[in-house]
Amino acid sequence: MIIGDDWFTKNMLVNTLYRNENLRNHLTSQTEASDLFSQVLNQLLTQKDLPDTVQPKINSFDLNLYSSINPYSNMPAMPISTGEPFRYQSIHPEKINQVLDGKLTGMGEAIVRAGQKHNIDPALLAAVAQHETGNGTSKAAIEKNNVAGMMGKNGLKSYASVEESIMDMARNLSKNYLGEGLSSISQIGAKYAPIGAANDPTKLNNHWVTGVTRFINQLKA
Repeated sequence: MIIGDDWFTKNMLVNTLYRNENLRNHLTSQTEASDLFSQVLNQLLTQKDLPDTVQPKINSFDLNLYSSINPYSNMPAMPISTGEPFRYQSIHPEKINQVLDGKLTGMGEAIVRAGQKHNIDPALLAAVAQHETGNGTSKAAIEKNNVAGMMGKNGLKSYASVEESIMDMARNLSKNYLGEGLSSISQIGAKYAPIGAANDPTKLNNHWVTGVTRFINQLKA
């Protein structure tokens, strides 16, 4: 907001008018701001027996006059944005690279790029990939470039590159999880890695929320 040099003077005049009904009766909502000071001064000099204080009458105050003096009075209030958990947040790729290993080594830039494209926190993407692959050491990551545990019709998906897998993970989490209103790791985990799922015979899903939380806290520290 840019406040003019005469903002303080105008607002002092408004306060004077607000407290003095006699002055208000001599002015209209069409009074030009440039003429306001001289008119108020003239009225103050010519009036006699002007009471020291006048109780304000809010209902009789000319709101149109106030609007003509204060150009900001009709501006709508700016909405307060609370944001969405796990939508994109800036993080340097090298900070991510410091915690990645195995097939995930050096993938910080790809993770940040995927986060930007699909509006999802890169720290969440990195944490999910770390947990799903044992930080880049799983068989799915090594043989299929699958770093997110993404499933297809015939089981675990295969990707041409780890970068492709990261981008697919970002798309899936952004659209089908954050886009559906899931806003915590526990909510995401209940859908992403449900406990008792048929494709989880070793019950690794029991540790999904704890593992992802630990990795994301490591990046947020």
